[in-house]
Amino acid sequence: MTLENYVESIREKSICVIGIGVSNEPLITMLLASGCRVTACDKRTKEEMGDEADKLLALGAHLRLGEDYLEDLDFDLIFRTPGLMPFEEHLERARQKGSVITSEMEVFFQVCPCRIFAVTGSDGKTTTTTIISELLKAAGYTVHLGGNIGKPLLCETPEMKKEDIVVLELSSFQLHSMECRPDVSVITNISPNHLDKHKDYEDYVDAKKSIYRRQRQEDVIVLNAEDARTHEFASEAAAQKRYFSLEKEVPDGVFRKDGVLLRADHGVFTPIMRSDEILLPGEHNCMNYMAAFAATADLVSDEICCSVAKTFRGVEHRLETVRVLHGVTYINDSIGTSPTRTIAGLHALKTKPIVIAGGYDKHIPFDSLGDELCLRAKAVLVTGATADKIAEAVKASPYFASSGLILKKIDGFDQTVHEASSMAQEGDIVLLSPACAAFDAFKNFAERGRHFKKLVMELEE
Repeated sequence: MTLENYVESIREKSICVIGIGVSNEPLITMLLASGCRVTACDKRTKEEMGDEADKLLALGAHLRLGEDYLEDLDFDLIFRTPGLMPFEEHLERARQKGSVITSEMEVFFQVCPCRIFAVTGSDGKTTTTTIISELLKAAGYTVHLGGNIGKPLLCETPEMKKEDIVVLELSSFQLHSMECRPDVSVITNISPNHLDKHKDYEDYVDAKKSIYRRQRQEDVIVLNAEDARTHEFASEAAAQKRYFSLEKEVPDGVFRKDGVLLRADHGVFTPIMRSDEILLPGEHNCMNYMAAFAATADLVSDEICCSVAKTFRGVEHRLETVRVLHGVTYINDSIGTSPTRTIAGLHALKTKPIVIAGGYDKHIPFDSLGDELCLRAKAVLVTGATADKIAEAVKASPYFASSGLILKKIDGFDQTVHEASSMAQEGDIVLLSPACAAFDAFKNFAERGRHFKKLVMELEE
């Protein structure tokens, strides 16, 4: 099915698009241009939306804005925003009355004309997705990179060719209740995350499973051999299994032994490169590369894998060096939106940093983070909605009393950055790695990271 065919099949239906954001605005514009009747719903008021609302009204959209934007969803077809879970009560009522609930991403899978590589997991999704894209581009393929990484691709499908390749990052929000069949799926790891949105941890894990449920024997799934859920995923998935591991030999995929990354193909092992040749620091990035190497094994040579790993400088907001000022290195790891991600960042550094932590509360426990901060940080400055929870976890750690760790709670993000700068001495690292989402003070982790960089660049010479 093409996008044109799909739009033609829904042209006479009443259509609702919930959420006028990055993923849905191109969808709304395309549907209106195709002559569809579209009601766009958003929690923001018309005043808060400003020119954005006027633009959609001029195109012919009906708008339902403000606190009651989800009331009376009486439509044939409803496109949900990723952040609105399918089990939300208003959506449930609409479904019971006969509405079909879908999403921009679900329709994309129906109309995409080329192969799809899809990546999900609790940590490392964006970096792994980007590395896969870089590897395929270096091998000469035309690559379309999108999904949760920030770019919707549905409206671009008419320009895609059969020989192109799409590489998607998919979140649990996007995957929940979604029907999709990627040619290659990757699950980087699974740990508690987004428990403020999901019913419980099992609901979160179940959402991740959607990435492989419809795969067939000719497809491929790449799994983390060290993850506790891998055996469960492997037993359920019909696709061919490949694995990656830092610690154990795998029959198919990529693993590390004696500092060398080895490709495994039905028990035959071929060296790719030494892990210490990878430009991006940290064991977690080594894992990201192994996952990407395993995913692209049929299309990318080991020589290209090695070349990309030695030269690719990484993705913004992921252990990104912002500035070195008066001998102090400022690092933006705003993507550290979970304790496991922040812990990975701490393990990647050779110097104990001054850590800025705290943010929106996703109801994830911080116990293990408390221990790691005591063992691997020089100081911890907590701020935001979770400041008290993180501070309590640090003080409850058995390592706290003997660690010499400096622990401070500070009101306000800007003030926290300035305090970290005041404390830092030559040779220190100031690390923004909040272990939390950014929604208590920012739109998302990217806005938080950019604001951190702005503050750092404004520090006086």
